[in-house]
Amino acid sequence: MNLSRVNRWTHRWGSIVILIPTAVIIASGLILQLKKESAWIQPATKAGSATGVSLPFERILAVVKEVPEAQVSTWEDIDRLDIRPGKGMLKIRCKNRWEIQVDANTGRVLQVAYRRSDLIESIHDGSFFHDSVKLWIFFPSALILMVLWVTGAYLFALPYIARWKRSRRKKLANG
Repeated sequence: MNLSRVNRWTHRWGSIVILIPTAVIIASGLILQLKKESAWIQPATKAGSATGVSLPFERILAVVKEVPEAQVSTWEDIDRLDIRPGKGMLKIRCKNRWEIQVDANTGRVLQVAYRRSDLIESIHDGSFFHDSVKLWIFFPSALILMVLWVTGAYLFALPYIARWKRSRRKKLANG
């Protein structure tokens, strides 16, 4: 069996094996490319009244508790706190995927919006389905995709290499 035939076989069957995971990765990746352009995917970042942060943690929790969409009663309901001192604001990401942006100095709520980018990222890396799907389907798909890239580059270069060898042989034969 020659290398060209093995490469074609690997390329054909490898692409079939990774068809669905790769389609999920590509589609979610395309959506993620637009996350800063679309407030539907990720809410735009607002600016606070002044730079810096002077709001104590107790006040942050109290402000977020007042937002009904957040469904926050304790710090356990909050997934992440993103502090932006340069913009004078805080992003509070709740476990239910709602994001509350708060002025870091006055405590005024700047924006309340549903954040889809984290969900789309979990779909993109496979963890949305299950951690074992991420490890045993998406990771091997990435490895197979790498092999397909190498075999595809080889198959692309093969005719050029053959032509180069032929012309080299002709030049040597003609002296």
